[in-house]
Amino acid sequence: MGTATFKGGIHTYEGKELTQDKQTKVLMPKGELVYPMSQHIGAPAKSIVAKGDYVLMGQKIGEADGAISANVISAVSGTVKAVEPRLTSSGLMVESVIIENDNLYKPIEGLGEKRDYAKLSKEQIRSIIKESGIVGLGGAAFPTQVKLTPGDDSKIDTVIINAAECEPYLTSDYRMMLEEPEKIMNGLKIILKLFPNAKGIIGIEDNKPEAIKKLTELVNGEDKIEIKALKTKYPQGGERQLVYAVTGRKLNSTILPYQVGCVVNNVDTAIAIYMAVAESTPLMRRIVTVAGDAVKEPGNFNVKTGTNFREVLEAAGGLTEEPEKMISGGPMMGQALFSLDIPVSKTTSALLCFTKDYVADMEPSSCIRCGRCGYACPAQIIPQKMYICSQNNDAEGFIKLDGMECCECGCCTYVCPAKLSLTQSFRQMKRSILESRKK
Repeated sequence: MGTATFKGGIHTYEGKELTQDKQTKVLMPKGELVYPMSQHIGAPAKSIVAKGDYVLMGQKIGEADGAISANVISAVSGTVKAVEPRLTSSGLMVESVIIENDNLYKPIEGLGEKRDYAKLSKEQIRSIIKESGIVGLGGAAFPTQVKLTPGDDSKIDTVIINAAECEPYLTSDYRMMLEEPEKIMNGLKIILKLFPNAKGIIGIEDNKPEAIKKLTELVNGEDKIEIKALKTKYPQGGERQLVYAVTGRKLNSTILPYQVGCVVNNVDTAIAIYMAVAESTPLMRRIVTVAGDAVKEPGNFNVKTGTNFREVLEAAGGLTEEPEKMISGGPMMGQALFSLDIPVSKTTSALLCFTKDYVADMEPSSCIRCGRCGYACPAQIIPQKMYICSQNNDAEGFIKLDGMECCECGCCTYVCPAKLSLTQSFRQMKRSILESRKK
């Protein structure tokens, strides 16, 4: 079996050995649970409960407010303590529903009931996915029902399950491939039911041979599903890089996957689709990797959304020493944290704690024009020249260099011997340009 890939990219220390062999443990929350109304791309959901209301496990507490939005579901039963702004992993205060868990886990009627998805219509499947609050769990958090409604189902010929998990340290998707592969397969089959002309491809980096073996065994006899081994390289799981590696089709910032006949969903999104459609269970949990050299007992945890990050860290034995760096998500594209008093949300994939903040210790120097950033860039643009534009606030020059195609993967910053904050400067430049276009 050959390995598919893309141009550019980098090879990093993987750090996956800390947790890849750790069975996923279920974590039951202790204190209050916090549900931000904005856990997805698009308009925030609108709270439909008030202080004093009693809610059930699986109950909708936030309703999608617009075409690009998503419902929010309570993972516990209990009483609404407040509806107020709370801190999130983005560093922003977001309107949130706070629920005092009564630890009874009283479910809504029908929660967990089996359903034969083969008998459901496309409209019913899409409606269930929408009501279940499912978003892309690979990090983008785009509402899944919207992604699965491209307009003309017949034009989709490839459904890709993103099982690359290329971010260092993260093993939550890998554990799901070993522990719940049938749910991934059935989630893919449900998606394929929406697109009659499509075949399914599960793309897995070749540093996960056990996952490739297990899923390959399951596709035996399936004429519309195949496993494709991908070269282990960051950012292999980036949507543009994955679509190119699997199909040879190119995307850019103005072309979405459906426009080249593809639909891409993450491993855990496929499981969430299966759970919603076939087992009447909305999105109420995340699989979270807790790792880093400051964590006593790194592992993977099945965590109810809304659970406080401190409880997640406690489940991993706490800290060996005070960390200099904490990150929600992976080290390449995750969000640095200054507090653990934030809730696990739909976008949470990992909590990483490190004794040293090597990035903060870096002393940047002048660019030596070595060109490493250009070789590493998966978008095949020129970070060195873009950096000059961003430092001079030259928006026109930045755009001419295709700076808006930067996917902010961090490869250029990683390889830069001058330790320049390239990705950070590009992110700020892109935001400035996008803001100016709104005026």
